[in-house]
Amino acid sequence: MQLSFFNALTRQKESFVPIHPGKVGLYSCGPTVYSFVHIGNLRCYIFADILRRTLCYNGFDVMSVMNITDVGHLTDDADFGDDKMLVAMRREGKKAQDIAAFYTKAFFEDRDRVHIDPFDVYPRATEHIAEQMALIQKMETNGYTYQTSDGIYFDTSKCSDYGKLSGQKSEEKKAGARVGQGEKRSPTDFALWKFSPKGAQREMEWESPWGKGFPGWHVECSAMSAKYLGVPFDIHTGGEDLIPIHHENELAQTQGAENVLEANVWMHNAFLQIDGGKMSKSLGNVYQLQHLVDRGYDPLAFRYFCLSAQYRASLNFTFEALDAAQAALHKLYRLARDLSSPSGKADSQMEAKFHEAINDDLNTPRALAVMWEMFSSNLSSEQKSATLLHMDQVLGFGLHQVIGKPVEISEKVQRLADDRQKARQEKNWILSDELRDKISELGYQVEDMATGQRIQKKIE
Repeated sequence: MQLSFFNALTRQKESFVPIHPGKVGLYSCGPTVYSFVHIGNLRCYIFADILRRTLCYNGFDVMSVMNITDVGHLTDDADFGDDKMLVAMRREGKKAQDIAAFYTKAFFEDRDRVHIDPFDVYPRATEHIAEQMALIQKMETNGYTYQTSDGIYFDTSKCSDYGKLSGQKSEEKKAGARVGQGEKRSPTDFALWKFSPKGAQREMEWESPWGKGFPGWHVECSAMSAKYLGVPFDIHTGGEDLIPIHHENELAQTQGAENVLEANVWMHNAFLQIDGGKMSKSLGNVYQLQHLVDRGYDPLAFRYFCLSAQYRASLNFTFEALDAAQAALHKLYRLARDLSSPSGKADSQMEAKFHEAINDDLNTPRALAVMWEMFSSNLSSEQKSATLLHMDQVLGFGLHQVIGKPVEISEKVQRLADDRQKARQEKNWILSDELRDKISELGYQVEDMATGQRIQKKIE
C-alpha cells in the first residue's frame, strides 16, 4: 500500500521511496537536556514514534537516531546568549555532566511513560566533538567559513539556495534578522565554533584547530546524522520551530561539507498550543508530563490526545480535551478487556482501511476512527482482538496487556477506593489525593465518573 508524507523541502505530499530498498535512515532532533521536557516537546517525540512505527508497519528496516544536546544550544537558538547548559549550572549549582545525566534520565522516563519506542542510537553532542570538528574542517576546506574574534562562522552567501527549506530567500531572511549581528558578514551567517571568552573558565570547552571553545548548536546534528546514517539519509524530523534556523543551517552545513542534501524528506509537527495560546513561564502553563500525572491523568491519555490530530495540524491543549482523551482511552481498555483472546489473523478489510489511513501522511485521527469502527462491526470477538493488536503496532497503547484480561481488583485496592470515595463525598481533597496515590502505587488508576469511581489497571 502506497506510503506518502508531506515533505517540507518540496512543500508537497510525496510518495515515499527510500534511498536503499527496504531500509530507512531516520534522524529526529531530540532534547536539550538542561531542564525537563514539556508536553509540547513530547508531542514532537510522539510524532517521531508514530512515524517510526509506521515505517516498521510497512516492512521497512529502520535505523533511527535521536540526538541529545548537552552543549552549544544558546538561549536565543542562534549565536547569542549563554549556553543553556551553563544557565542550568548556575541555576542548580551542579556540573554540566551531572545536569545532562539527570535530565536525560528524566527524558527517557517520560519517553517510556507515553510508549515511545526507544530509538536505535541516542548520540550526545559532547561525545562527538571530533566529528563536529572534522565537519567544520571540510566546510573550511571548501571555502564556506570565515573567522571573527568570537568564532568560526558559516558564510551563507556561498549557498545560492540558502533558505530553500523555509521558503525564504536570503534577502528576506536578512530583512527579518536582528540588527545587532556583531562581526558576522551577514545576519544569516551562523556559528560553527565559538571561542571561549578570554579569562573565563568553561567546564565545557575543547581544544580545536581554531582555538579553545565549543561547537555551535547546528553542527552536532549534521555531524552525528552523517556518522550514523551517512548522507544523504531518508527522513529528518523535528518541530516546526526548527525549520527557519536549525534545519535550514543543517542543510547548508552538509551542502558545504559534502555537496549533497542532508536528508531527502523533512517532516515537522505543528506547535502544541495551551488554551489557545503559547506556552509561557510567565503564564504558568508550561506543563510537564508529571504535572498531568499529579492531576490524576494516565500518561497514555496524553498520547491519545496527540493522536487525535494529524501531526501537521495545530493542536490546542486544554484539560477538558485531556479529560475527553482519557475517557476515550479508558473506554478502549474496557472494550479490549471484554474481548476474547486473539486468535487467527486480523480482518483484512479493517486492516486495509487502517493501513490506508496511517500511510496517508500519518493520518492518526482517521486511523483511530477506523479502530472505533472495528469495535462496532460484525467481526467475531477473536477477530476484533487480532485486528486491534495489529493496529496497536502503530498506535502504541499497550493493548496486548489488556485484551481479554478483565480487571481483577484486590480487597486492599477496593478498600482504598471505597475510602477515597468517602473522602470525596466529605470534600476531603487532600486525603482523596493521598488515597489515589496509594492506589496508583499498587498498579491501578481511579477514574472519577458522574456515577462514582471506576478502577483501571495501569498500563506499563
